[in-house]
Amino acid sequence: MGSGGFDMKTFRLISMQIADHDSLTDIAFKEGLIINKEDDQGTWLIEAFVEKEFIPVFEEACKENKDIVTQVIITKKENDPATFKTKVCSVRAINDHACVLLRGKLTRLRSDYPAQLLEYLMEQGFTDGELVTEFRKNLIARPRLVLPKKV
Repeated sequence: MGSGGFDMKTFRLISMQIADHDSLTDIAFKEGLIINKEDDQGTWLIEAFVEKEFIPVFEEACKENKDIVTQVIITKKENDPATFKTKVCSVRAINDHACVLLRGKLTRLRSDYPAQLLEYLMEQGFTDGELVTEFRKNLIARPRLVLPKKV
């Protein structure tokens, strides 16, 4: 392509969740890509072939031009989740699925996963040696965490 400014990087989407207040909703999809446009605005595109039950969520957000906080894991499941503030560009229904295109920016809300995991395990009552064992095990397994809101 030469030096036409097309230095986009494409990654495979492994998982996708939508954050709503203090909860995360898993979005089931058949295939997905995330593209770093490498532009001056720091734009990313997320394209996912989502299951039909999620179509209304994206259609409503598109119609209302609503921001959606989207958390994704890219390339391999062991990677830390990345959080994006996105808007829905389009929703195209295809049989029992929809092709959803989101445009957004990486937020600096990037989770401090190890610290969140430690806090979560302490809230579960783990202490001393068992805390270390659970921490090591879960740092590899990467369970999804939803911590209670601080009051």
